[in-house]
Amino acid sequence: MSKVEIKVPSVGESVSEGVLSRWIKKTGDLVKSGDPLFELETDKASNEVPSLVAGVLTTTIAEGVTVAIGSIVGSIDTAGTAVAAPSAAPAPALAAAAANGPHLSPAVAYQVADKGVDVASINPSGPGGRITKGDVLAAADAKTATPAPSAPSAPSAPAPVAKAAAPVVSAPVIGGAERAQTRQKMPNIRQKIAQRLVEAQHTAAILTTFNEVDMSRVMDLRTKYKDAFQKKHGIGLGFMSFFVKATTEALQAFPAVNAQIDGTDIVYHNYCDIGVAVSTERGLMVPVVRSAERMGFAQIEKAIMDYALKARENKISVSDLQGGTFTITNGGVFGSLLSTPILNPPQSAILGMHSIKKRPVVVDDQIVIRPMMYLALSYDHRMIDGKEAVSFLVRIKELIEDPERLLLSI
Repeated sequence: MSKVEIKVPSVGESVSEGVLSRWIKKTGDLVKSGDPLFELETDKASNEVPSLVAGVLTTTIAEGVTVAIGSIVGSIDTAGTAVAAPSAAPAPALAAAAANGPHLSPAVAYQVADKGVDVASINPSGPGGRITKGDVLAAADAKTATPAPSAPSAPSAPAPVAKAAAPVVSAPVIGGAERAQTRQKMPNIRQKIAQRLVEAQHTAAILTTFNEVDMSRVMDLRTKYKDAFQKKHGIGLGFMSFFVKATTEALQAFPAVNAQIDGTDIVYHNYCDIGVAVSTERGLMVPVVRSAERMGFAQIEKAIMDYALKARENKISVSDLQGGTFTITNGGVFGSLLSTPILNPPQSAILGMHSIKKRPVVVDDQIVIRPMMYLALSYDHRMIDGKEAVSFLVRIKELIEDPERLLLSI
């Protein structure tokens, strides 16, 4: 046989390990070069790892296990041409094991048939309630340790069978009703998000300043040109591109907001890499629009759309998330009226957008109804003074309320 080892690839300079969250292909599958083999979940993103060769796959690491970069998780037999089922178990027994209960991988189905274990008696411990090889062996050991009595002469209490802890446990009975709790391991990416948010609050002097912006001019401009914009550029014209452009103008006017603290040094960035917070099923991700100050509206919209599609398909890479100098988060898409966003370390500031609501405001001594949005700027007071923070936010307000300034850079 000619076997090629499957090693965990490097997915970023700062990443040393990850969780093998899911095998896309299973032991015995015939794979082609380029086929995705497994998902590697790191503290930054989830990546599909492709096969480098064609052949028959053998996995050696179970799902849910933390693996180091460079470690071996399986192999591919390049001489294999077909899925080879183990010969020790009869085909009917294997088929019956695979047909009963939850989906079983070929290796687990073989163990079930070989050990003669009832699938219904197995307590799954794998991700998503999957049955692992270890679960089958544990059930087989329990079966051997407690054989059923043969024709007892006197009634006797059956011996208890040891079972693995189930993910769903009973809570105390209150008011005559039993309630259940579900316990599961916190995903790796959620652990990292929690760590970074707590780190930000413990290491930075975070302060938040607020303002409100009249969205009338931007909304009128968008309504007037959105069809022509779509026709020419093949992409919709959203509000985010206006705020990204306004932010890059304000960052260049107030460079301290675009800087960061590194020990006793201040690092000023002469470019604007804008992180745009994206909410996914796996948690919050912040892909970065590089050199946004050089981009037009269409380029910004396309970059944001590309990231949204990658997030939906779980294909955002570590490089997509690294190196931002400033972040924009839009809680308004979920209905948030006002919030205090938390810094994305090591950045010094973050802009929070919120819902657009029609409210009565005074314009030229007249009470009128206008579409208004609250803006929030959270900033590190060690790096940015209050005057700079307020002036930065006012600058964004001016540019949004008079968007022609964005075209003229004034």
